[in-house]
Parts: sequence; C-alpha cells; structure tokens
Amino acid sequence: MPKSATPIFLSNDDKSYLKSILQKGTVEARVHRRAKILLLKSDGMADEAIADKLDISRPTVKLCLKKYMESGVKAAMEDSKGRGRRIEITDDAKAWVINIACQKPSAFGLPAELWYPLSLTRYINSVAEQEGYPRMATASEFSIRKILRKAMLNPHKVTYYCEKRDPDFEKKMHDVLVIYKQVELRFDENGSLIPFAGDEEPVHTLSYDEKPGIQAIATTTGDRPPAASTEKMSTVQRDYEYKRLGTLSLLAAIDLLTGEAIPLVSNTHKSSDFVTFLKILDEKYPKGDKIRLILDNHSAHTSRETQEYLNTVPGRFEFVFTPTHGSWLNMVEGFFSKMTRQMLSGIRVGPKEELKERILKYFEEINEVPVPYKWKYRLDTIDLSEEDVGTIVYEVVNAKAASPENQGKRAPKARTRKPRNQITTNA
Repeated sequence: MPKSATPIFLSNDDKSYLKSILQKGTVEARVHRRAKILLLKSDGMADEAIADKLDISRPTVKLCLKKYMESGVKAAMEDSKGRGRRIEITDDAKAWVINIACQKPSAFGLPAELWYPLSLTRYINSVAEQEGYPRMATASEFSIRKILRKAMLNPHKVTYYCEKRDPDFEKKMHDVLVIYKQVELRFDENGSLIPFAGDEEPVHTLSYDEKPGIQAIATTTGDRPPAASTEKMSTVQRDYEYKRLGTLSLLAAIDLLTGEAIPLVSNTHKSSDFVTFLKILDEKYPKGDKIRLILDNHSAHTSRETQEYLNTVPGRFEFVFTPTHGSWLNMVEGFFSKMTRQMLSGIRVGPKEELKERILKYFEEINEVPVPYKWKYRLDTIDLSEEDVGTIVYEVVNAKAASPENQGKRAPKARTRKPRNQITTNA
C-alpha cells in the first residue's frame, strides 16, 4: 500500500507561474517536468505516483520538492549551482596554469621544491579568483593534468644534466684527445706495446682520479648463504639492519701503456694524499722518465703543498687537465665504474681496515692480467703532425704559490692553454 501523501501548499501566484511554464512551447523539458512535479504534489499525489506518472525516478521527485521547501518555486525550477556543463577553460587560463607550473613552488611562498599535480591543483584553486581566473577555482586535478600533458610538462620530475661552464671545453677536450692519440700510436697493429727507442725520452701516461666517500658498512648479523632449492631461486639473505664504520678515499691511476692500476687508500683525499701518490709514482718509474698524468681540476692538484713537492722534482711530472665537467674524458672513470659493479656494490665488512684490504686485493687481482684501456671517441679527428704537445702539458703548476726558495724555478700553468705563437722557454 502506498504511503499517504502530504500535499505542499502553493499560492495562487505560484500556481499561475507553474501553469504558465506548462503552456510555453519553448521551455526546457526538465523545467516543464519540475513544474508538473510541484503541481501534482500540491494536488496531494504521492512521490512514487508522481514518479510513475511522469516516468522519472523518485530521487528526481524528492530533489525537486526539497529545493522547493528550502528556497521556493523559482529555486525548484533551476539547476543547482555547479550542475550542467561547466564553462570551458580559456586559453588564457591554461597559459596561466602553465606559467605557474614552470616556476618552483618556492616562488609563490610554498615550502615544496617541486609541483605535484595535486599540490598544483590546490594552489591554483586557492588563488584563481583573485588572479582573475574564476573558472580555475573549481578545476579538478584531472583538468590540471590534462593541461600539463598537452604542454608536455612534468614539473614533478627532475632530469639531470651537466652544465658546460668551461668556455674552453672543446679546446681542453682536444688536448686530452691528443695525449690519447699519442698513447694509441705506442701500440702496433697487433695491439702489442712498442718499446721506447734508445734516443727517445720515455713518457709514462696515466689516467688519475680520486674516489672519495667509499662507505665501510658492517652487518649486525651474518649473511645467510644461498641454498639449493627446487621450489624457487635462492639468493644471499641479508638483514636490513647495518652499521656505518666510516668512509675511505681511493686515489688511483691506470697506466695507459701497460694497463696496470696503481692505488692509494686513505682516510682523506687532501693535498698531502695527492703528494703521497705522486711520491709512489716517482718511486715506481725509472728516474729520468717523464710521468704524465691526465687529471681533473681538483684544488689538491694545484695547491701550495703540491706545487712545493713538484718543485723538488723538476721535469719529472707533466699534468694534462680535463675541462670542467669533463670527467668522462678521464679513462680511470671507466675503471672506477667497473670496480663499483664488481666489488664495491653491496660490500659488507667487519672492521673498517677490512675494506682497505679488500680494495688493495682487488687491485692485485686486476694487475695479475692487466689490460690497457683504449680510447676511441673522436681520435680519428686528431692529426699529431699538426699538434705541439708543449702547449698541452705542464711541468709544474703555479709559480706564485711556490715556496720562496723555489720562486725562481720553472713553474707550470695549469688550466690555461698557451697559444702556439706565445710559447716561451723558461730557465
């Protein structure tokens, strides 16, 4: 049995207004339907009966009646705010959103570093009215994502690049390639090293760099070894807990002629460590031979302490500097990458000293069968007949920083390549 209907009271003016809507031929169907709902309800018809008569749902009937009870007849005839098709987002509004997305949140007084779609949407919603874009006050995250996608923007992601801050990058890279070309010509067509001729000054060319901050990490419990199983692949099992024991620095060079790797493991990588490494090289190679190092522009390589040592062994060392942000030109970087993959990745030790021992052991294994590194990139552009190595290598570093007793000695100038027409011979 249907529930008893409670009629609504309509004034004569309200009834006249509603009947006039029904008599119009151009009124929207939904407005025509709402007018019928109110008139039928005022006659005492139940909600369910009204829905059946007009072939609509009961919620539609109830919503119309609710709006009438809350705000009157005219409110019942209109759509609720926000209903219907929304106003299109204008090109100006889209450009405004893109402009915000292309700036950091901190530029707008927010603490975040990057815009994420949700945080960008919330900010846009909060300032849209005052910025003159009222439509964007109700823009959804989906709409914001759509704008960003069409503009090919991902403001929540970071892509790293290497800024070429060295104005002489190409020139310095060319200098390094000249040295690599010289090394290449020291090998015959079979890849065998050609011995230095009797009247030829031996030059030992090495690629040098530091690898600081190698973590010495210990496990709190021992690893569990893999066990043969027929059910699933077995792996080494390791507890998530670990203990940091400190860090070590590796100073290393690879001889580009022999492939031998030369290490120095230290707690630091200061000028004193670099000088110690130079002394190791001085002891290793025959007296009178040149030792040529390809290295970067780390301050330790041109410090006062380094310069003072170089002045005690004049003519022994030559430096060839890679350009700023040109570490990829240094072949020892490839060795470090290989070492990280083969040995350092995931390494766990007991005491910190064990890490040093294992690093040195790795070098011993490498040197059992040394393999010379070969450089190929752009070597075909180098013609040694057109090059003067004297404009590339430097015997000392900077005379100004040398100790007073060494001020008069020949001093190298790192970082600046001399023009060929300005080469001078110093005493």
